[in-house]
Amino acid sequence: MTHSTGTETPRVTIEKSPSITLRFMAAPTDVVLAGAQGVSGGRVLEWIDKAAYACAVQWSSTYCVTAYVGHIHFTRPIPSGHIVEVRSRIAMTGRSSMHIVNEVLSADPREGVFTRACDCLVIFVAKDTETGKSMPVPTFIPTTDEERRTEHAAKSRIQLRSNIESEMLKHTYDGESTAPRIIHRFMAKPTDMNWGGKVHGGTAMEWIDTAGTSVTMEWAGERTVAVYAGGIRFYKPISIGDLIEVDSRITQTGNRSMAVTTHVRAGNPRGGRENLETAIHATFTYVSTDLDGNPLPARQFAPVTEEDKALWEHTSTLRTLREQYQPMPLIEPVPARQTID
Repeated sequence: MTHSTGTETPRVTIEKSPSITLRFMAAPTDVVLAGAQGVSGGRVLEWIDKAAYACAVQWSSTYCVTAYVGHIHFTRPIPSGHIVEVRSRIAMTGRSSMHIVNEVLSADPREGVFTRACDCLVIFVAKDTETGKSMPVPTFIPTTDEERRTEHAAKSRIQLRSNIESEMLKHTYDGESTAPRIIHRFMAKPTDMNWGGKVHGGTAMEWIDTAGTSVTMEWAGERTVAVYAGGIRFYKPISIGDLIEVDSRITQTGNRSMAVTTHVRAGNPRGGRENLETAIHATFTYVSTDLDGNPLPARQFAPVTEEDKALWEHTSTLRTLREQYQPMPLIEPVPARQTID
């Protein structure tokens, strides 16, 4: 007969960490285009989304969904075979939201010196797994000078996002158009699923980059790469088995750049394409490159229809808004050398 000793196992309180780092090697399968100098922007966004998701769940202790990804400058390619680090940390919290700063670095393992490839802000929202409703998260209180600086940098972007959202709501994307455009249609597969049973936000961003690359390559007649993502807004979850429509069009061209807006629509295939709902809206900028990766002059697009002229002006307005605000940098300049530990 076993007797109880009357002692209970003490509960261990684990302090929540506001940061996480993923480290892995960029694989040949991460390079989408034959002959490309590095990993596609869409794959990098998928890495960022996974790291930010892990950071958000670690902090909130519940399932989280991507709400926004934005202001991403792809400063250089990440070659296959490089060691990649994705560093994610909480910058600030709302009632149910977590603003997460992400930094992607890579290093040739033969040299061991990390340099930055891009950084961005991602916003996740904590969800109740039973009801799907948003739920409160622990408040993040910055305690160091760097944490306070990062919080201030995140707050400096709130008004800009609001103004851009207001500007975007003024426009439609269903009028007559002769703009370069491409639509990819397919069904969401079980392999696209995240840990909550919906399509992973990072997977959807790779779809967006694939369509954006397709429409710009078709227009330019050259290899193209994403150099900037101004904002990716997630409006509704996408279910496995949904019919997906990724609709990308060029809205403006500069001397070298091509501005692209993309809508991801999704819904039950039995309802038909006309009943698909907008799940994601994104704006990207692409450039054409030669075989050495140098930018080429852009083939010029001249808007003809009223819809295309309005979207051309809309693209200029968004650029002006970003230039006017000039938010604080999310990441301080990196040290001269960051080596593999």
